[in-house]
Formats: sequence, C-alpha cells, structure tokens
Amino acid sequence: MPLWPVYTGTNEPHDGITELPPPPPWRAFDGGPVLRAPDAAADASAVSPDRMHRAETYQATEQTVQLVNAALYLRRPLLVTGPPGTGKSSLVYAVARELGLGPVLRWNVTSRSTLHDGLYQYDPLSRLYAARRQAARSDRDDRGHADGTPDGSGIEHHLRLGPLGTALLPYDRPRALLIDEIDKSDLDLPNDLLNVLEEGQYEIPELVRSARLAPDGVAEVLADGTDERVPVAHGRVRCRAFPFVVLTSNGEREFPPAFLRRCVTLHLRQPDDRHLAEIVRAHLGEPDAYARTLIDRFLSRAGAGDLATDQLLNAIYLARSADLDADSLDRLAEQLMPYLGQAAQPDVF
Repeated sequence: MPLWPVYTGTNEPHDGITELPPPPPWRAFDGGPVLRAPDAAADASAVSPDRMHRAETYQATEQTVQLVNAALYLRRPLLVTGPPGTGKSSLVYAVARELGLGPVLRWNVTSRSTLHDGLYQYDPLSRLYAARRQAARSDRDDRGHADGTPDGSGIEHHLRLGPLGTALLPYDRPRALLIDEIDKSDLDLPNDLLNVLEEGQYEIPELVRSARLAPDGVAEVLADGTDERVPVAHGRVRCRAFPFVVLTSNGEREFPPAFLRRCVTLHLRQPDDRHLAEIVRAHLGEPDAYARTLIDRFLSRAGAGDLATDQLLNAIYLARSADLDADSLDRLAEQLMPYLGQAAQPDVF
C-alpha cells in the first residue's frame, strides 16, 4: 500500500519518497535519459548553517503535513502564503531533508524576473570571445604553433540551467525547488510559470538550433548549483519525477484563477502560544520563565501588526546570553521586536 503521510513533519530523515503511488494519469511524465539525483552535500550554497538549522528544527503543523503530502501525491506545486516570518521558505528545506530530495534549488524572484531567468542563462558574448580565441588558435595551428586548448566556442559551454530548468531535468526522484516571493514578480510570470509547470518540460531554442549540427543532438550543459554537466537531447528538457515545488507569497498581490487552480495552497498563520513554545524548544531548548514572558508579549503585540518568529528567538537568545538586569532585558526585547516595516527607535541600555 502507498505510504501516507510520506512527509511526516517529524524531522527524521527516511526514504519514504520511494513509496509514493504512481502519479495521476494527467501528471505522468516520461523524460529521459534518467539522471541520478545529487546527494544533499552536492551544492555547498544549499547547505549553509542557517538553512541546515532551519531544516532540522522546522515545526510543521498538521495542516502543513497534510497539504505537503497532497502536493507530493498530486505532483502539483505548493503555494505557501502567510505573513513574513511564519516559516514559508523554511518548509521546503525541512521536506527536502526528511525525504532525501538533495540540495534545494532556489529562485529568488524580483520584479524584473522572467521565466527565462529560471530556466537557463546563455551568454552570447562569452561565446563570441571563445570563437575569436579559437580562430586565433587555428591560425597558430596553420603556422605550426597549436597550443592544444580544446574548442570552447560551442553553445553548451556558455549556457547554464537555472533552478527551475534544473528541477525539471529527468531525475529518478523529485528535486526540491523554492520559488521565493512569487508575489513580487511581473504580472506575466505566474501565467508563464503555469505553462511550464503544467507541461513539465521546456525547450532551449539555442540548443534546438545547434542540435541539427551535432551527430547525436546531445549537448552537455551545466546544471544549477554544480559544476557537473548533464545531457540535454535536441534542446528539449522533460521531467520524469515531477519536482516538489514550493512557491511563497507574502500576500502582496492576487494570482490568476488558472494559476491557483493548478496549485495546492497552504496558508500559514502566526503560531499560537503552544506552537511558539515548540519552536523555541526546537531552537533553544526548554523555555524558561522569562522566555514564556516574552512569548506572551510577542503574542499580545502580534495582534496589532506583523512580527516574525525570528524576532522572538533573537530576544530569547540574548536574554539567556547577555548579562543584563531585568529592566535592560525588557528594553532590549522591545528593540528586537518592532513591527515589520517599522524601524526600531534608539534607546539606551
């Protein structure tokens, strides 16, 4: 029988991803040649101390566990909304760690981001310079002074797949992809993303054209987050195991109904006192009396504006580490927990 839940939220790594049932018929992909997914240490930038710690200490709610599993079973993107500081971006790292999905691919979206940025980057100028160098080497060869340097003028040497383009490679198990702050994007990006994620494939026009000249039509290109090359046949990439895609939004804009219909949506709310205590316990150990006072203060202030859980953790950590009297600790806590978007006022300790 298929395993439910595959993602348990316990932060205990396991290989349950192999027990997913087959995808729905309309979400089955057959890309190839099949690639082995990299291990978690393959991309140093994806295993920074901050991200590793957040993955190990993430406190998932029952709703989070249920909807993550729904996205995994249905092979659909997970759209995670909620106020800043509720753990939207940390979720994908926790899922990737528990299920062994390898390094998390991350695309930080801005107002200038386009679909092309997420799929691949091609540098025609560097290719032009390489072609000129090759022409100079050929000229030296004609005069008997060849230096033996390999030809680097092919398109594949000047093209690298982006995080989305890499996630859609035909890996034998899903890759984890974070598309962060999609609500900051240009109006067209969600619809552009919709088509690629719905089809599970894309083309690289530069490679499609050059494939006509290659004997087998296969180009070896760099994937995101690694210096290893992967094969792309005839300029076309099609996934095999649909990636676990998390798109985060702070709620700064609405999305088209067609986009929402194709996503599983999870809304994260500010944690309550019990959940906050669990978060503090996971990061800093059992909350003491002063930590519980700060939790109560955080909750009372959160009702009047946006606060991030990080602010509470910072205040509790300093309260335990700094040699300050009670009044100074209280003033410091006030400074560390201003409403987001509001600068803290100077104070004297």
